[in-house]
Amino acid sequence: MSVSTSVGVATDPGGRPNNEDTAWVEGRLFVVADGMGGHESGEVASATAVRTLAALSDAPDLDEVRVREAIRRAHDAVRDLPHGRGRRPGTTLTGVVVAEHGGVPCWLVLNVGDSRTYRMVGGVLEQVTRDHSEVAELVERGLLLPDEAAHHPRRNVVTRVLGGGAFDVDPDLHWLPISPGDRILVCSDGLTDALPDARIEAELKAEPDAQPAAERLLAAALAAGARDNVTVVVVDAVVTH
Repeated sequence: MSVSTSVGVATDPGGRPNNEDTAWVEGRLFVVADGMGGHESGEVASATAVRTLAALSDAPDLDEVRVREAIRRAHDAVRDLPHGRGRRPGTTLTGVVVAEHGGVPCWLVLNVGDSRTYRMVGGVLEQVTRDHSEVAELVERGLLLPDEAAHHPRRNVVTRVLGGGAFDVDPDLHWLPISPGDRILVCSDGLTDALPDARIEAELKAEPDAQPAAERLLAAALAAGARDNVTVVVVDAVVTH
């Protein structure tokens, strides 16, 4: 079995003066980084992380060790960026790498922060990353209801980033076997803050092709009054035997 991909990408500053998101959709790597730091530092942070990780696009024989090492290099590159007296530049990072695991074509899902990766199979959308945020941790501990999380004043406070003040980073990595018809959605929180998962699922189901699907989601987020940068990557698996 071999796998190829059809990809769509769309991005917009949303309600912000600058777009601090960066996407990469080449080779076997499909990621979104959402930068933070102010004074254009966020743009530099996300671009630096993605540029460092881009070496995975055409690297052979990828496994968790190599991907984890690449993420740590990206973390170090962002930490090494110059900064003033304010907070250090940082960025989220999420997405997938197409690789084989035990001889089976898989998505290697990676995540640091509160941008998200979803998979849609049979028209059902499922979030496959876990938000690294204060609010998500409160929900996991039973101290906050999921419905309350969407409106919590600290919903965008992340607990893990590339760069920032931490010396090391602990990315989430896990394998998902690729199935025919798989659709992966990678997005910054500008999308998920503007649209609930049910609406995202409906918009993805309404458009069979990846690029129009990405554009449709972006348009829906903007129409809903997105107040942050919105970046959408849609990856469709094309499986041949």
